[in-house]
Amino acid sequence: MPPFTTGICGARLAPTQAAGVYTLLRNDAASATQAGMEREVSMTQDAPLWTPSPDRVATHPMTAFMAAAGERAGRTFAGYDDLHAWSIDDREAFWSLIWDHCGIIGDKGGRVLVDGDRMPGARFFPDARLNFAENFLWKTGEGDALVFRGEDKVARRMSWNGLRALVSRLQQAMRAMGVKPGDRIAAMVPNMPETVACMLAATSIGAIWSSCSPDFGEQGVLDRFGQIDPVLFVGVDGYWYNGKRQETGAKLAAVFAKLPAEKCIVLDYLGDAAAVAASMEGAATLDDFIAPCEAGDPVFTRLEFNHPVYILYSSGTTGIPKCIIHGAGGTLLQHAKEQRLHAGIGEGDRFFYFTTCGWMMWNWLVSGLASGATLILYDGSPFADDGKVLLDAIDRERITVFGTSAKFISGIEKAGLKPRESHELSSLNTILSTGSPLSHESFEYVYRDVKEDVLLASIAGGTDIISCFV
Repeated sequence: MPPFTTGICGARLAPTQAAGVYTLLRNDAASATQAGMEREVSMTQDAPLWTPSPDRVATHPMTAFMAAAGERAGRTFAGYDDLHAWSIDDREAFWSLIWDHCGIIGDKGGRVLVDGDRMPGARFFPDARLNFAENFLWKTGEGDALVFRGEDKVARRMSWNGLRALVSRLQQAMRAMGVKPGDRIAAMVPNMPETVACMLAATSIGAIWSSCSPDFGEQGVLDRFGQIDPVLFVGVDGYWYNGKRQETGAKLAAVFAKLPAEKCIVLDYLGDAAAVAASMEGAATLDDFIAPCEAGDPVFTRLEFNHPVYILYSSGTTGIPKCIIHGAGGTLLQHAKEQRLHAGIGEGDRFFYFTTCGWMMWNWLVSGLASGATLILYDGSPFADDGKVLLDAIDRERITVFGTSAKFISGIEKAGLKPRESHELSSLNTILSTGSPLSHESFEYVYRDVKEDVLLASIAGGTDIISCFV
């Protein structure tokens, strides 16, 4: 997958003097109609919903990038529109700077773009060599890398050193069973730390990761993974949803029996992993799978820029889901651009996005590790504890960037929640919403009843590009 060049949008946006930092504007034309009915609008047209402080503008990563781009291009950019135009007009210089500015680990090579006028056929960084997982695991220490909550039933933390150690042991065990570059590893798993570690171990070798949520039906899982011939299958003993225990052992065994995978790793969530693994020939718990391997520094296999890293799937509305293959380099650069420059995510941030492993937003979320951010992972109902479970997590874990859906925002509004009265939310600086367009009522609800000084961005993208259009 080649990189894409995209700008930033949300409701209506007016750029400040710094590229990519915006004043959100009320759109009275949209506000005037609701379900085809005219309604009175008392606000002044283009009255700001939110304006960033001068300090936020000055210290925003996009401001620093615009300065670096000006130095690289030998010119001064008047604002974001000029920067965006340059990114399209001089794609080689732009993507080369993204690589350098975001500190991509690997050998960039001599050429940046070959056959740039062909679509398809353009090739970015054809001489480059990199490893996807290596760019996620550069950070060390005992600080939080991953923080996990399974509703109110399970809580775990994993440090950067702990994550690196687990990835090291997993990659050794995978190599011992013969996993090599290009092999597929399929996973029916929740959004939990062990899932992230398995993905990183797979991609550190050059294997291709493909995942779905454990709430998928048996046939839905087989419709996807039955196409890719995985050599290894990763599953879980069950999960919690809305306070109810959901066991998956029988479904896991049924799926595994119909896949060509040599082995199944059973992750422990409910405490039944050992029993589930014992009931399946060729299965092992995670602990048993890595038991022969000593922790060390992970070893990374550097491969070509477009080496496949993920297999995602279309929705399946016109037949079985279609496989969509994404390359390591394009995914890495696109996510670095979106998260570091547009969303402003970096070291010290605590980044949350509500997602399952069957949605491309999970792949987008885990890329936050490449920016040095701590990931806050959650599995379960977003409306648990009367809709307060995720709001409580913001305060408890000091979340700075909170990713959610338009449905969640409208849901807590309908429930009558006023988080600015019930929660502190002092750490929160950005709210990202996707899944469907965010209504003007939801924009106003957030600024009225959630937090006044916060960037609320309605983002949109797709499985096809594993990233954002806006």
